[in-house]
Amino acid sequence: MVSQRVKTLNIAALVLIIFVVGLGAFTRLVDAGLGCPDWPGCYGHLTWPVEASDIARAEAVYPDTPVDHDKTWPEMVHRYFAGALLVLVLAIAVSIWRDPPSSGIKALASVLLGLIICQAAFGAWTVTLKLWPQVVTAHLLGGFTTFSLLWVMFLRQSGAPQLQLLAADKRALKPHAVLALIVVALQIALGGWVSSNYAALACADFPTCFGTYAPSMDVAHGFNLFQSVGPNYLGGLMESEGRVAIHWFHRLGALVVLAVVLPLALRLWKYNRVLGLLLLTVLTLQLVLGVLNVVWNLPLAVATAHNGVGALLLLAVVTVNFAPAAQEMHRRSNEPLSR
Repeated sequence: MVSQRVKTLNIAALVLIIFVVGLGAFTRLVDAGLGCPDWPGCYGHLTWPVEASDIARAEAVYPDTPVDHDKTWPEMVHRYFAGALLVLVLAIAVSIWRDPPSSGIKALASVLLGLIICQAAFGAWTVTLKLWPQVVTAHLLGGFTTFSLLWVMFLRQSGAPQLQLLAADKRALKPHAVLALIVVALQIALGGWVSSNYAALACADFPTCFGTYAPSMDVAHGFNLFQSVGPNYLGGLMESEGRVAIHWFHRLGALVVLAVVLPLALRLWKYNRVLGLLLLTVLTLQLVLGVLNVVWNLPLAVATAHNGVGALLLLAVVTVNFAPAAQEMHRRSNEPLSR
């Protein structure tokens, strides 16, 4: 059995990663990804330069990146929270290795620790490679994966039993649930590519793009994953038609997600109404936020929420796939919440 200490640390890590994911989105959206040109400090400081003399020295060392406090603090606060999360995951892993839980939990803790160490490396490369889109997107996917694994660990410790399905119901839904997980993960990757290439406003109207459903686009340019590392990707280096291709494919991906996940949510209503309603709610909210991003010209609050609700949509689909099966007795005791 997993100790209460591990359960408490797991819950704390889940709360903390909500802030990490939100701060990561906020940092990208306010163009603060290069608010500090070095890593892990900021202009050589543990925090960031505030005094006039410190700012002068910092700008002498980094003449191409003058100090902008509107960008230094989001970047460093995000690093602080991410560092605290790494320490928490390390504490979870050490506690699990010392306890005698199942080998599955031990393996999950080891993967989590390895992943979050990789995340730290990607955080550094985000800065040193000047927001190279491949690295920024991978860093986003790593954060969402970390969130998902922490959630799976929570579920495996009997967390959120009201979201569980009977083993027979899980088997009936399995092919559909796996497909939903794949399309949601791919859509999140597309969203990361949209953000890292500054393509969120490549189409300023909705539902069309420049008044047409077949906009002029350059797919090969937009999805060139082998583009060379440029001097600085802040603001993006991609041409307009490449960004249109990325944006339009993200919209098409949203339709695919709707076509796959909506039927899954409706099927879940038969087996577990709480889980079905949760999936339907986050799916609807995510689609609405995506539309509002376009028609309202990417307001900061809406864009940040779109990122966060995307994470919740992933967690809902992960729950369908990986939550432990409910016991029949538990199911009967909660019958009004299910069938």
